[in-house]
Amino acid sequence: MLKTEEKKEISSKHKLHETDTGSAEVQIALLSEEIQKLLEHLKKHKKDVSSKRGLLKMVSKRRKLLKFLERTDEKSYKGITKKIGLKS
Repeated sequence: MLKTEEKKEISSKHKLHETDTGSAEVQIALLSEEIQKLLEHLKKHKKDVSSKRGLLKMVSKRRKLLKFLERTDEKSYKGITKKIGLKS
């Protein structure tokens, strides 16, 4: 779980306008950070099946958001994948 301060920091980096908290870019960035933290957890605890299931759900949600963003705004899609370090 990300702490509130971490979420605010990530959303401030990726927001589109001053009051933006739920755009696809912000959601993708937050999910990517959560996925990274969960991957570190799963390296230590290989048999944690419930966390692995949560990880798969997060990856699936991020994939759906990325597909949406690619379909609607390709420039923004390329920007967010470059910022986060995902393959496009």
